[in-house]
Amino acid sequence: MNYSNFGTKFTQPNGITQLMEDLGSANASNNPNIVMLGGGNPAHVPQVNAVFLDELQKLVASNKVSQVFGLYDGPTGNDEFRAALAKQLNSEFDWGLTTQNIALGNGSQANFFVLFNMLAGKMSDGSTKRILFPLAPEYVGYADQGLSDDMFVAIKPDIEILNTPSGSKQFKYVIDFGSVEKVLAEDSSISALCVSRPTNPTGNVITDEEVRHLDALAHKYNIPLIIDNAYGDPFPGCIYTDANLTWNSNIILCMSLSKLGLPGLRTGIVVANNEIIKAIGRVNGSMVLSPNAIGPSLVTRLINEGELLPLCKNTVLPFYKNKAEIAINLFDEIFADLPVYLHKLEGAFFMWLWFKDSKITSEMLYQKLKEQNVYIIPGHNFFIGIDDSWEHKHQCVRINYANDEATLRKGLEAIKALIM
Repeated sequence: MNYSNFGTKFTQPNGITQLMEDLGSANASNNPNIVMLGGGNPAHVPQVNAVFLDELQKLVASNKVSQVFGLYDGPTGNDEFRAALAKQLNSEFDWGLTTQNIALGNGSQANFFVLFNMLAGKMSDGSTKRILFPLAPEYVGYADQGLSDDMFVAIKPDIEILNTPSGSKQFKYVIDFGSVEKVLAEDSSISALCVSRPTNPTGNVITDEEVRHLDALAHKYNIPLIIDNAYGDPFPGCIYTDANLTWNSNIILCMSLSKLGLPGLRTGIVVANNEIIKAIGRVNGSMVLSPNAIGPSLVTRLINEGELLPLCKNTVLPFYKNKAEIAINLFDEIFADLPVYLHKLEGAFFMWLWFKDSKITSEMLYQKLKEQNVYIIPGHNFFIGIDDSWEHKHQCVRINYANDEATLRKGLEAIKALIM
């Protein structure tokens, strides 16, 4: 088939498609021996599932479900949900939002495709603009979003080996602000900064001071700061360290209902100034007419009645925090005598392992594990915009620890057997 440039680019193999194909194949196989540690699926939290099932029954009983299924919303998404969310965020953070500051899309992946390609790529004046990731590694799903080649620039992190009270071999990536500022000063093609918080794949939560520093740089160079908050506060609230959420008219804050336990309903949220929101609505109208209404309708009452945030704080957060503690304990036990390091678990639900002196690359490890029905994600896919020659890029893997303890243990022991 002779594809267009668009078709050629988006039909090529890539990291995010590999991840989703692995996840789909594993789910479809019903093979009880598969150890799926590679996908981004949230866990099934029984109490949370029960709440959503109850909300669905309420929609059916009130006949609202017919409206949800049978009518289009506007191109920026469900008005009732947007109003409820604006009121909730204003109550929590005093941001002064209205519905005109919120747009919905069919998942964060779709929203980032729109945002990246609105802000970067080939411009009307013939120039080319690019997105800067101030901290690598970053979310694998960003990598192939650009309609233009070389849309992304990334900065290598500083790597800090941590002294933990327990002696656990942990490290943390820290933003190299000197390099960030150098790129911004010398490269006029940078049109936006983008960082996830917590970061997928590492669970890193950049500090409030780092956020303020990035925000100041964005203002200085008159470019927006995009913050991917899919795992953060106020929902699902998967943050295990001190961190405060911030927003202003120069920040594009992206949120999601997926990590609450609703990934199949594809609901991404953008909080931004009215100009950005209008633009997203116009793109939505062209691409999909109207975003999915089921996810927003399912949680609107929970927001209006003040039930969603307590559910996150009292159920979702403790559930994943306990999972994180189990993951750290298993790591300390299984890799105690090996030169393997764990990125400090500050949020989300991923383990990021660094095989410091391993002779096997992350891609080789991924392929060998896959032969054993153990699925992980090789780390090199997450170092978007970083040259392949950097050895560290090929020494890391991402593991989803939202599974049960026995499954996680089996996967970690399979890794240990291959790297020894």
